[in-house]
Amino acid sequence: MKEWLRAQYQNAFLWVPFIMALGAGAYFAASNVICMAATVMAACVTATGIIAKNKYATRAGALFIFGIAYAAIYTHAIATPRLYYPIRGTEIDGRVERIDYTPDKTRVFISVPAMQIKSKARKNATIRLNVSEGGADISIGDRLHASASLFPPAPSYAPETFDYARWAYFNGLSATGFIDKYTITERGSGGGFNALRDRLHRKAESVLSDTLVLGYKNAIPRDESAIWTAAGIGHVWSISGFHMTLVSGWLFALFFCIFRLIPYITRRIPARIPALCCAWVGLLIYLMISGMNVATIRAFLMTTLVFAAFIIGRSALSMRNICIAFCIIFLINPYYVMQPGFQLSFSAIFGLIWFWSARQCHKTTRIGKIGYAIYAAAATSIVATIFTAPFVTAHFYLMPTYGLVGNLILLPVFSFAIMPLVVSGTITATIGWHWPLNMADALYIKTLGLAQSIAETPYANITMPHIPNIALTMIILGFLCIMFIRQTYALQRINYLIGGMLVGAGIIITAISPRPVFYAAPDHVLVAFSYDGALEFNKAKSSGHLFAFDTWKQMNGQSPDSPNKRRAGERGVWRYETDNFRLVYIQKFVPLAREIVELCRDDKIDYIVSYFDIVAPKCNHKILRGGFVIYPSGRVRMNSATRPWNSPRP
Repeated sequence: MKEWLRAQYQNAFLWVPFIMALGAGAYFAASNVICMAATVMAACVTATGIIAKNKYATRAGALFIFGIAYAAIYTHAIATPRLYYPIRGTEIDGRVERIDYTPDKTRVFISVPAMQIKSKARKNATIRLNVSEGGADISIGDRLHASASLFPPAPSYAPETFDYARWAYFNGLSATGFIDKYTITERGSGGGFNALRDRLHRKAESVLSDTLVLGYKNAIPRDESAIWTAAGIGHVWSISGFHMTLVSGWLFALFFCIFRLIPYITRRIPARIPALCCAWVGLLIYLMISGMNVATIRAFLMTTLVFAAFIIGRSALSMRNICIAFCIIFLINPYYVMQPGFQLSFSAIFGLIWFWSARQCHKTTRIGKIGYAIYAAAATSIVATIFTAPFVTAHFYLMPTYGLVGNLILLPVFSFAIMPLVVSGTITATIGWHWPLNMADALYIKTLGLAQSIAETPYANITMPHIPNIALTMIILGFLCIMFIRQTYALQRINYLIGGMLVGAGIIITAISPRPVFYAAPDHVLVAFSYDGALEFNKAKSSGHLFAFDTWKQMNGQSPDSPNKRRAGERGVWRYETDNFRLVYIQKFVPLAREIVELCRDDKIDYIVSYFDIVAPKCNHKILRGGFVIYPSGRVRMNSATRPWNSPRP
């Protein structure tokens, strides 16, 4: 055992970013009580390590505490101004910071004084406004005077689900809404990379350019995006390692050929060094005009480390380099560890480097090289799918069955045809040459047909259950044990044993976790009841809770595209009864005033839910407030509502 423990010390650094991320994740996802308990436990581990003179236990506890502390300090330091309640028909005056384009509307991000959203913050607030009609004359840097309706970002609609209010807080977004009418009061200078992105968008007029080069994530129509996701290559629409690898390869090849033609340079230093430096500058520009999403930043940092390794003659791809990139991104913004792009990007790259680090190509014949290339493509797709599967399931509740087929057939088309045409076409469009983009569009339509054939194959998407946070944590730890635990002669395959046990435990927890049977939005405007395994709602539409329908149906194992079945209440009262509890929901005041006394007296009623705040001291134990879910056993689990990003107005 001592020999095995000594062998683990060589990989001790690889655990550093994950321990910090675990601390930050506990702060972002858990309640204040759980965070305090986790901090106390980590402090005990640190103290025990100090007493026992075990530097690894001491460092592990200290890193976990650092993760929580850094996340808390960062959260309060950014202090994003917040809108606390909807405001309709208000007048705003601000400057356009950036513009996002979708197939049916334009999203304009406007910087306004915080007082315009009724906030006492001393910094400007950024609001995102939809312009359904018009908007073509709006440019970055313009000052707008508009009549708009504003809404606070919605909190999570169920425990352990996506919290849009938290996402908006850490991405500097104070409110969302739509513009009724606007006037451009001042034309801006249009400087900066956001303005450059906007000009390239207007010159190219191509959806492919918007997504593959400029980083507009919502430019692809939703029905087409669903096809690509079902075919297993939805990742091509989020600029990440795939795009950075292609662009860096092209730039390096271009500059390498150029510097090879300059003897004055090649006689003194290898041509690859100035070529790598120039390619890095080109990648930096690509990062800026692509919107600097977290997956793009990760890919850029990894490419930077690879370039630096090539220049100084060190190993380019290693677990240590990925961990360094992980730590840098964590320090830039600790909330990145909670975002799907970060999790999917790093899980895939960790898995691939772990898999390929112990494998080498020994095929020297032409047929052998072709066979190995096919094997490498298939193995890469399988490994990436396995390592990203927990996060795909946790965030999207779907798993593309034919992802391997889609990657083998469709990804080469994007790599060797569509992507080169789009990149070159975006550049040539600035001088009026659109033929590369036109060719890319034609090829895209053909490729979309192939993707649709894959997506329409039976069982192309498998609906996955909700993964509790504790189960996801155990699965992640299982993968880390498989990758990082070193084997010894006496304890072979120990990493697979420990990792398999943890992954298996996470899967079992997921399988046995019950689904809620009642859901309530934080304001109780929308609720859902489970009947025979399917959800029924108190209303079929709710403009302020569009995401709630999808979240609840996905947690219940239903497709988000399924219709919203409405269940009518009797005289404004919904009664819901199970074997373990009875609940009454009332949305309007007249039925509430008529029924509340009897409901409080009725011992058979366990819970009372209402849109209005009820003051009834004698039955306060029955009244449920805020967002929550109820499980078949009758256990109520509240959505966290006491955090800086979604706490009520002070």
